[in-house]
Amino acid sequence: MLKRTVLYDRHQQAGGKLIEFGGWEMPVHYTSIMDEHTAVRNAAGVFDISHMGEITVHGAAAEAFLNHVFTNDVRKLTPGLGQYTLMCNEQGGVLDDLYVYQLSAGVYLLVVNASRTEADVAWLQAQAANFPSPGGDLNLTDASHNYAAVAVQGPRVQEFINDCIPGASLSAKRVASVTHLKKNEIGGFPFQTGSVLVSRTGYTGEDGFEIMGEGPAIRQVWETVLARGVASGIKPCGLGARDTLRTEVCYPLYGHELDADTTPIEAGLGFFVALDKGEFIGRSLLAEQKAHGVKKRCVAFKLTGKAAPPRPGYPIWIHGAVVGQVVSGTQSPSLGVGIGLGYVPPDQAGAGTPIEIEARGRRAPGVIVRKPIYQRDPVRAE
Repeated sequence: MLKRTVLYDRHQQAGGKLIEFGGWEMPVHYTSIMDEHTAVRNAAGVFDISHMGEITVHGAAAEAFLNHVFTNDVRKLTPGLGQYTLMCNEQGGVLDDLYVYQLSAGVYLLVVNASRTEADVAWLQAQAANFPSPGGDLNLTDASHNYAAVAVQGPRVQEFINDCIPGASLSAKRVASVTHLKKNEIGGFPFQTGSVLVSRTGYTGEDGFEIMGEGPAIRQVWETVLARGVASGIKPCGLGARDTLRTEVCYPLYGHELDADTTPIEAGLGFFVALDKGEFIGRSLLAEQKAHGVKKRCVAFKLTGKAAPPRPGYPIWIHGAVVGQVVSGTQSPSLGVGIGLGYVPPDQAGAGTPIEIEARGRRAPGVIVRKPIYQRDPVRAE
């Protein structure tokens, strides 16, 4: 039985095409992926992200525990600040990628992938049970049932978001209005008769906000942003556009670029691995890879001729031999060509390297490019 978000009826009313994703019944698109992708790049779009998981961790030992299980340095967080981080096994393989926000001293909110929520909670609870916390308490709770969420993304979102959630924040980051939040900041704002958490992170390559709260509040937020954003060109958007947008800017998706057999170093996410913070789970192997190199590297590519869009699992050819495979692939609505991400040997991962992508026995020419594949400044796109 697939789970449904509190916005399920809104998706039906808006004509959304619903599919299974991470155990949830979610809209893949309403009009078309191209239409919704373009709205986010040029104006504004709103996504239902209620399927994401939320985990709270608090107590005197919370900071030390999170620094033990995550790759980034949680000590850098202050109330109202978040960071992207990864959770690895002992071999350095990624169990999940997530955002961790500090809401107040010793109180943290983790936002994890929908398909990994149950596994993440179980793994974190097992680690917490064995974590030495002398003189400090540690409390970990799966709070996913308390939250629904939407993401409002696009260059014109700033035109109307303050009208949707007016006023100053009352908790976490104290700011005069939603648009005063900076990248990776989060604040608690009054809304209707309750409150919502608003963060400014994004998964599309565009500016925007994520709004989290109880189901009734998020239903009202959905309706409000669609009404107030009409003049700014807002559209409801599905998972299809979310995938094309994130692929263009090379943001990873768990189960594609990331899995338990792939490390953050191999995935090109070494920036989010704080080897200097002390011991953490997976550190020894990640330090070894950082010092001595990896056996595979995640690269971005685009096709150079007319061909069907690349798809996950397609072989990557270099110099007449299969050297790797595509992990994410699509037709780029912004660039009008096939693009993707894949793993190849590091000595063949340089930008400008000619490649071929095999689809159904035919090979299409392409080239490895610098990340991100899409940028507003075309001079820097390759």
